[in-house]
Amino acid sequence: MGLTHVTVALKALESANGTYEAEFLVDTGAIDCLAPGVELKRIGVKAVGTTVYELTDGTLKEYPFGLVQISFMGEITAGRVIFGPDDSEPLMGVTALESVGITVDPANRTLKRLPAIPLK
Repeated sequence: MGLTHVTVALKALESANGTYEAEFLVDTGAIDCLAPGVELKRIGVKAVGTTVYELTDGTLKEYPFGLVQISFMGEITAGRVIFGPDDSEPLMGVTALESVGITVDPANRTLKRLPAIPLK
């Protein structure tokens, strides 16, 4: 089964240092987004907290996170982004996807828009 990627642009909420744009791996097992820490620092994202995350191998690791504007597929939202290792592949978590009404179609591993964002 193939992997799903989406072009994402991250922008610091309180900085005019530009954006970080890359192909993010859509990870339906991840809640938050993750990007290389060096890139987040370059665009002026500030760490506002830390939390413990469970990695794919089951180990627990504490990472700092910041708040960013997240743009993809013509949509815009805001949320947490983890300061990942500088060589890490960027990950798109489900919170950002769901906040704009986009889901992963499990049959063909593509992103699709819901007809409406549920409020129920």
